[in-house]
Amino acid sequence: MITISGLASEKIKDMLEQEATPGLFLRVGVKEGGCSGFSYGMGFDDEVNEGDQTLDSGGLKVVVDAESIKYLNGLIIDYKESAMGGGFTIDNPNASVTCGCGSSFRTATDAGKPAEAGEC
Repeated sequence: MITISGLASEKIKDMLEQEATPGLFLRVGVKEGGCSGFSYGMGFDDEVNEGDQTLDSGGLKVVVDAESIKYLNGLIIDYKESAMGGGFTIDNPNASVTCGCGSSFRTATDAGKPAEAGEC
């Protein structure tokens, strides 16, 4: 289960409305890389692949590939405003280590494959 806060959902829906492609949804995933071993991926897509899991979070269609779901169960996506602007934040209860930039992680049982030094 992935939870998207009300504010994050509003921001994503606003972004989807600005796109010219009908039928877009939010795709969330994980790939090897980043400082800690795994990096988050979040973007728009219009194609559901075999093995993908489709979720509904507050009326927002979210699709996750089968390999990523084991790292994202319980994930919370939020949107925070600050003096420097706004941005999405990710709280992953599966992450045992996260990097300083907040975009990569590893779990207690899987370290992934960290990127080269300096690539966060």
